Amino acid sequence: MNLQKTLIALALTGMSLVSLSAQAHKPWLLPSSTQVEAGRDGNAWVTVDAAISEGLFDIDHQPLKLDGIDITGPDGAKLAPENVNNGKLRNTFDLKLVKTGTYKIALVSQSVFGSYKDKEGNVKRFRGTEESLAKDVPADASEVKLSRTESRLETFVSNGDASKEVLKPTGKGLELVAVTHPTELRAGEKATFRFLLDGKPAANQGVSLIPGGVKYRGTLGEIRKTTDANGELTLVLPAAGAYMVSSSWPAAAPQAPGQPPQMPPRRATYAAIVDILPE
Repeated sequence: MNLQKTLIALALTGMSLVSLSAQAHKPWLLPSSTQVEAGRDGNAWVTVDAAISEGLFDIDHQPLKLDGIDITGPDGAKLAPENVNNGKLRNTFDLKLVKTGTYKIALVSQSVFGSYKDKEGNVKRFRGTEESLAKDVPADASEVKLSRTESRLETFVSNGDASKEVLKPTGKGLELVAVTHPTELRAGEKATFRFLLDGKPAANQGVSLIPGGVKYRGTLGEIRKTTDANGELTLVLPAAGAYMVSSSWPAAAPQAPGQPPQMPPRRATYAAIVDILPE
């Protein structure tokens, strides 16, 4: 509730959704390593932290629910997390990497929120899913306004040599197609990312690259780029460390004075946690 009040207050001062995105609490999935090698038993392991925080990768707010976590192996097989632990500020789980190649860990969600007037003329607000929509909005409601959000949060881990099977897009929502493999990013080298919206190039799409550890720097350190007509952007990778690559569609609409930002009928967001390795 305090966060909601803060966002509304900031909106009323004329700040855009773009600037808010750099300040709001962020969900993240952070693997202990994005490149691993098998041990003596032939298996490799990673531990994944899952949380929502104000400072990126800081454990300062609340755990990220792991309901619906989707883990895909190099061969396309679905895997289950092991040793799941639910904490006060973060959740964690282990992942056993038996096969060589790249694994994708993802949380994908869809939600519907909006408002309506009841038969007495009172404005009611709600947040739910497509399945709960009929229950959330009464049949006699009027002036119904809906906004649908599709969110995708991902991270990638390679056991030995990287592979590309898990990098194939689904054609739904906002997605990253990593032209440069996400577990083979190195500081000082160029990397190219391609963004798709419903399987088509997301042209003129704003993309943000934010490093963790802001509490030690005192500045956000955000890098912002815009995709070209093919939905691609190329940049020279900054210093080594863990980063979040994120984007949202559509761009923020112009804001009316004294009013909160307008919510579009549909919104899609994407975020990936990647490691940039030393040169």
